[in-house]
Amino acid sequence: MARKTYRVIVRGKFAPLDDEQRAALLTKADEHDVFRAKFTEDGTVTYERSLIGFTFRCVVPATEEEKEAAVIGRAEAPAAAAVRRLGADLRDLTSVSTDLDNIKICRRGH
Repeated sequence: MARKTYRVIVRGKFAPLDDEQRAALLTKADEHDVFRAKFTEDGTVTYERSLIGFTFRCVVPATEEEKEAAVIGRAEAPAAAAVRRLGADLRDLTSVSTDLDNIKICRRGH
């Protein structure tokens, strides 16, 4: 069975936060800075100190037969779980995926 690999970026907003949730997120903000973002199978959550929104980046292995919507669904579930583990809820998810097999690499001099 042929395999494909997707990079998925899930963006969302934090649901309204109470003072305790805001304080907890702010204490962890440096650990979730955009400069620490990586595309991994577990995924990484990043957010700014404004606590308006977040980004989740992950790698999703898939079969040739899987549709993009299924791949995105497989990324949004762990994104939601990761945000909830931070002690917050979420809303307004939007996601984009890139099929790594379809990326053309341009090399200098060619």
